[in-house]
Amino acid sequence: MSAQNVNAGSPSEWTGKTSNDDQPHFPTRIAIGLAIGAFCWIVAYLGAVAVLLPARVAEIDSVDKAAIIALNSTISMVVATIANLIIGAFSDLTRSRFGRRTPWIWVGAIGSLVSLFYLGRVTTATGLIATWAIYQIFLNAIIAPLIATIADRIAPRYRGSAASAYALGVGVGAGLGQVIGAQFIGDISFGFIILGVLTVISAPAASFCFRELSSLPMPKKTFSRKMVLDHFVFARHDARDYYLALFGKFFIMVAKFSVQGYILYILTDYLLLERSEAGRYISITATIIMIAGIAMAFVSGPIADKLGRIKLPVVLASLLIAVGVFLPYFAPNPTMIILYSVFAGLGLGIFNAVDQALNIAVLPDPETSAKDLGILNFAATGGQIAGPLLAAAAITTVGYHALFLVSGCTAIIGAILFMMIRRVR
Repeated sequence: MSAQNVNAGSPSEWTGKTSNDDQPHFPTRIAIGLAIGAFCWIVAYLGAVAVLLPARVAEIDSVDKAAIIALNSTISMVVATIANLIIGAFSDLTRSRFGRRTPWIWVGAIGSLVSLFYLGRVTTATGLIATWAIYQIFLNAIIAPLIATIADRIAPRYRGSAASAYALGVGVGAGLGQVIGAQFIGDISFGFIILGVLTVISAPAASFCFRELSSLPMPKKTFSRKMVLDHFVFARHDARDYYLALFGKFFIMVAKFSVQGYILYILTDYLLLERSEAGRYISITATIIMIAGIAMAFVSGPIADKLGRIKLPVVLASLLIAVGVFLPYFAPNPTMIILYSVFAGLGLGIFNAVDQALNIAVLPDPETSAKDLGILNFAATGGQIAGPLLAAAAITTVGYHALFLVSGCTAIIGAILFMMIRRVR
C-alpha cells in the first residue's frame, strides 16, 4: 500500500512506496515541488559559494584568502557528505503527522536562512568556516529529503520525468545563482539575506506541492543493532546493482571534474591562449553546458519513461561524456574545446536528468531510501575530489594529452558499470 492510499487500509500496511497502479497519472504537483525545491537550494548555494563567500573572505583576510577558501572547501565537503547520510537516515526514521520528508525540509530551510544571515556578519575566518559548515548541515536537510521524495511519492513509470523536473530546477538555479550573487557584491550582508530568503521558499513549496501524508501509521523502529546497521551503515543486502550505480557515477564525476577543474590551465597551457581569450572561452563552454543541461532536463526523463528504459539513457550519457572529454586529445585548438562542451554538455544534461531515477530503481530497501541516496552522493563528492587529483597526476607525469585520454577512459568505465546493472532496463 502506498503513501497515496494510506487511509484506505490498515496503517501497519503502509510502506511509503508508490506503485504504478497507485499513480495512473503523472504527479504534476509533486514534480513542480521538486523543481522549485531544487532551484531554491542550488541558486542560493552557488550564489554564495561562487560569489558572496569569496568576497566575504577577502573582506576578512585579503592576504590569506586563498588558503582560507581551500580549508573551508575541504571542511564543508566532509561535513556535507556526513550530514547527507545522517539526515537521510533520520528522515527515513521520522514518524510525524507531517510525514517523513517535509519536517526536515522546513528545518533545513529555516536553518539555512539563519546561517546565511550570520555569514554576512562574521568577522573572523574561524567564525566563517564554522558558520559555513553549519550551513552545509541545514542545506543537506533540504537536499536529502527532496531526492527521497522521488523514491517515496513517484511511481516507477514516472520517475524519469520527476528526476528531470528536479534536474531542471538544478539547471536553472545553477545558471542564475552566480548572476544573482553578483548583484549584491557591493552589499554582501544583504546579499546573504536574499539568498537565505530564496532558500526558505523551498519549505512552503514542499508543504503545498507534496502534501505529504502522516508517517505515524508506519511501524516505528526500535533501537537495536540491526536498526543501526540498516539505517546508518552502507547497504549490506541485495546491493549489487546499487554499488554498480555508485561506482559508475563516481567514474563519471571523475571524468567531469578532471577536465572542468583544469579548464583554465587547459586553455592557457595546452591551447596557449592569452588569459583574456581563455576567459572568453570559459564563458562560452559554461553557457553551452548550461543550455544543454536545461534542454536535456526537459526531454530526457519523459523519453526514458516513454521507452520504459532508465539504464539506456544513462549509458548513452556516459558515452557522450567520454567522447567530449577525449576530443581535445586530438588537437590543441579552441574548436576541440567547443566540441568538448557540446558533447560533454549533452551527456551531462542527460545524466543529471535521469541519474536519480536510476539510483532510486536500484535502492536495496525503500525504508532506507534517503540514507542510501545519501551514500550515493558520496560518488559525486568523491569524484569532485579525485578528478582534479587524477588530472594533476596525468599532467605532471605525461602531459595534457594524457589528461584527456584518462578522462575518456574513466567515463567509459562508468558506462560499463552501468551496463552491468541487471535490475533496470
